[in-house]
Amino acid sequence: MRVRRGRAARPHADWSAFAGFRFPSEETTVAVRWYLRYGLSYRDVEELLVERGVDVDHVTVFRWVQRFTPLFADAARPMRHATGDRWFVDETYVKVAGRWRYLYRAVDQYGQVIDVLLCEQRDTVAARRFFTRALLHGPVPVEVTTDQAGPYLRVLDELVPVAVHVTEQFSNNRIEADHARLKARLRPMRGLTRFRSAEVVASGHAFVQNLRRGHYELATEVPPALRVATAFAELALAM
Repeated sequence: MRVRRGRAARPHADWSAFAGFRFPSEETTVAVRWYLRYGLSYRDVEELLVERGVDVDHVTVFRWVQRFTPLFADAARPMRHATGDRWFVDETYVKVAGRWRYLYRAVDQYGQVIDVLLCEQRDTVAARRFFTRALLHGPVPVEVTTDQAGPYLRVLDELVPVAVHVTEQFSNNRIEADHARLKARLRPMRGLTRFRSAEVVASGHAFVQNLRRGHYELATEVPPALRVATAFAELALAM
């Protein structure tokens, strides 16, 4: 059984991450949540907000997503469950500004996305950087499943020498299926133009997936269909 992290106390301060913005925090929160949760473009979100009586440009929606996505994830971090001890790791391809980049991703046996990392190269340096970050999210894994790429072999021997390393064919289907969910979200976006914005969208998608799957001590009292909306509203109050 996984050990869950305790619920962090919400900060009580006069300052808010939404201070100084023209639109109410509720509208900003809804826009960011819609974009990360559904297969919408920035123009789609703009149109939906107009239906709510909020006249905002799609460029502003883009800026909201880029600014507030990391803040929502940071606010939720103390309530995140510890990762499981069986990891499934792989990289997938993402086109950014017309060039293919490598997105490293890992999930555990419970379906929690452990971490994501966008890199320009697929090499030992990138693999080491990814595992170094991922190991900060919970206990050291006892088993790691990857493909047979050389960088994984070297980095796991260096950073997690006690873990069983599984490389059998089809053993990594879990993470490959999870890649497909990300690709489905990226498809309506018609390409990513900036490395930074691609990082934010990939990490934001993972964050929302984890919220939906119940990997945070957030919105635990509501039906699953309301979990993401309720969690974002709670986090907005804490920011």
